[in-house]
Amino acid sequence: MSDSRLFKILYYLLDKGHATAPELAAEFEVSPRTIYRDVEALSSAGIPIYAETGRNGGIYLLQDFILDRAILSEKEKQEVLTAIQSILATGYIDGKEILTKLSALFNVNTGNWLEVDFSRWGKSAYDNSKFDVLKTAVIQCREIKIVYENTKSERSKRIIQPLKLFYKSKEWYVKAFCTEKQDFRMFKLNRILELELLENTFIPRPYPEQKNNLEKLCSRIVLLFSKEVAYRVYDEFDESQIEYQKNGDLIACAEMPVDTWLIGYLLSFGAYVEIIEPTYLKAVLAAQAQEIYKKNKP
Repeated sequence: MSDSRLFKILYYLLDKGHATAPELAAEFEVSPRTIYRDVEALSSAGIPIYAETGRNGGIYLLQDFILDRAILSEKEKQEVLTAIQSILATGYIDGKEILTKLSALFNVNTGNWLEVDFSRWGKSAYDNSKFDVLKTAVIQCREIKIVYENTKSERSKRIIQPLKLFYKSKEWYVKAFCTEKQDFRMFKLNRILELELLENTFIPRPYPEQKNNLEKLCSRIVLLFSKEVAYRVYDEFDESQIEYQKNGDLIACAEMPVDTWLIGYLLSFGAYVEIIEPTYLKAVLAAQAQEIYKKNKP
C-alpha cells in the first residue's frame, strides 16, 4: 500500500468534495478494489472518510474535516507562505492577516526575503485598487462596467463578466465575457481606464482555449539588436530566443502579434534595431519613423 497514494486520495477528496471508486481508480491507476482498501486504511487511521452506496453514492469526507498541519513538510509550508507573500504585492489587503495566522499555525518565520510589486512606477495605489476590484468581481461573480482603450486608440464602455485574472509576459489581463460583443475577450489591465463593480451577478462559464487562435495571430519576427541595447534584449526575450554575435550584437527570434503595439515597441529601440524578418515590416517601420520626423522636426 502506498502512503503517497493515500495522501493523494485525501487531497483529491478535499478538492472535489467526493468521488466514486472507479473515478479514483482511474485517477491513480489502480483497481476499485484497491481504492476500497485505501479508504479502509484511511478510516482506520482516524480520517473521517466514508462510502455511500446507491445511484448518487460515492466516497466522501466529513464536511468540516481539515488537514492537520503536520501533513505538510517544512518545504511545503515555506512554499505556501511564499505564494501568499507574492499575492500581497497585488494589494490583497486580507493577505497580511492570513500570512500571520498561517505562519503561527506552521510555526515558521517567513522573514522578509521576498518583495514583489506588479504595479507601474507612480501608479501603485490605482493599479492595486483596480486589481482588488477585479479580484472581488471574479470571486463573487459580479459584472463590471469598464472604460477600455484598445490598440487602435478606440475608447469604449463595456460591461464584462470577469472570469479569471491572467498574468502573461510581464502584464496583467482579465479573461472575461463581454455582454456587448456576446463573446469572450481578454482585456489588458493597464488599458482599463475606469471600472465600476456592479451588483449584477452571473453564472461563470469556462473561458475557451485560445492557443490555436493566438498562434494564427502571431508571426515569426527576427530582429537584429545592437550591443548597446543588449540589456533590454535580455530583459524582454528568453535566452533560448537569442543568438549572440561575435561583435556583441544580438539576433532575437520570437512569435509576436503584428499590430500597432509591435511597431511602437520596435520604434522604442530607435536606430538600435533592424528587422530581418518579415521584410515587409521594414517599410511599415520606416513610414512610421518618417511621420514622427515630420511632426517633430525643428
